[in-house]
Amino acid sequence: MIGFFDRLSRPFLRVLDAEDAHRLAIRALKMMPVPRAAADPTTVAVSAFGLKFPNPLGIAAGFDKNAEVPDALLRLGFGFVEVGTITPRPQSGNSRPRLFRLDADEGVINRLGFNNEGEAAALARLEACGGHGGIVGVNVGANKGSPDRIADYAHLIQSFGAVASYFTVNVSSPNTPGLRDLQSAKALDELLSRVLEARERNRHHVPVLLKIAPDLTLADLDDAVGIARKHRVDGMIVGNTTISRPQSLRARDKAKEAGGLSGKPLFKLSTRMLAETFVRAENAFPLIGVGGVDSGATAIAKIKAGATLIQLYTGLVFKGIGLVSEIKADLAAALQRGHRSSLASMVGSDAAAITAESWPS
Repeated sequence: MIGFFDRLSRPFLRVLDAEDAHRLAIRALKMMPVPRAAADPTTVAVSAFGLKFPNPLGIAAGFDKNAEVPDALLRLGFGFVEVGTITPRPQSGNSRPRLFRLDADEGVINRLGFNNEGEAAALARLEACGGHGGIVGVNVGANKGSPDRIADYAHLIQSFGAVASYFTVNVSSPNTPGLRDLQSAKALDELLSRVLEARERNRHHVPVLLKIAPDLTLADLDDAVGIARKHRVDGMIVGNTTISRPQSLRARDKAKEAGGLSGKPLFKLSTRMLAETFVRAENAFPLIGVGGVDSGATAIAKIKAGATLIQLYTGLVFKGIGLVSEIKADLAAALQRGHRSSLASMVGSDAAAITAESWPS
């Protein structure tokens, strides 16, 4: 039923303002009975951060900002869901319009600015749904006007400790002025120190992941990975949206909009940064690859570049919810063709070769 609704509604949603279409999709998931997807083959199951995922495909933060539909998304067949970004206090974000589809490029530019209903609303919803056995990560951020942004992160780690399967520390959004400054070596060292201290005060030892931007220089990436390893974070997510604009973009007018670019145009850059991160991490922790995943082939490429898990969001805008089952089927088929028993044997197999290629333009 959900597939039929998806095919029927997608042309209608595409003529709406992008943000209105997103809100309508959330409402539909809240109202419609979503049947549970068929069980995944055991070959695509993945273990990471001490958690067991039925498959490696998750929906990235940004879709379910306020933790309204995590259970519905899990029933659609995702191996995990990441809600947020959540800030301590509600905030409206930047003024509209702030979300733009680049149809010719199958990309999206957003300058939302951590618009969300705040900690209390999201926490109440997650406490009410109780997880139901699925993996739900909580992506946390700082309020725009906070006098101590690091304190915001530490507070949220403590607040959501009983309901989060894992945390993502988001310091890489380009849409909150100055937020990416927290990726600098000194600030990141203090941030991770205080966040992990907050985690230790919880009764629940929840994995903490660091989400970085694909726009870091390699020297800054050296620092970020080194500090993450020093503090023994549980993983990293590579990466967020990019402020760069590839030369290949065809929707030139919309490409001029300020904000972070996601979708197909981000694939090459984000995959290169994933491989660069993998070789620097030296298996100290698993990585989640995100950016431009819109097919089985791109998902497999992320795994071979170093991703243990994969996330997508923008791909759903252009391919629909059927993309989830398509990717999982392609992953299972790739394992069968290669006579492999698990996806783990593919992780990072192309990373060294990718880092030797020319830099994506």
